[in-house]
Amino acid sequence: MARANPLQFIQQTRAEVSKVVWPTRREVVLTTVMVFIMAALTAVFFGLADLLIRSGLQAVLTVFG
Repeated sequence: MARANPLQFIQQTRAEVSKVVWPTRREVVLTTVMVFIMAALTAVFFGLADLLIRSGLQAVLTVFG
């Protein structure tokens, strides 16, 4: 693979960065809020699953223990 000189590399890098479409502030805020909501829902789900498994295990241990 041929090596590009540093000046050409910088020019190509700037050209690629100029093609990037940056999100608006509103998009960033909405995405952040959605991440927090999904994290909270996931925490609730796994908390309930843990509670259910723990209760079931305790019931089995009291019957057979």
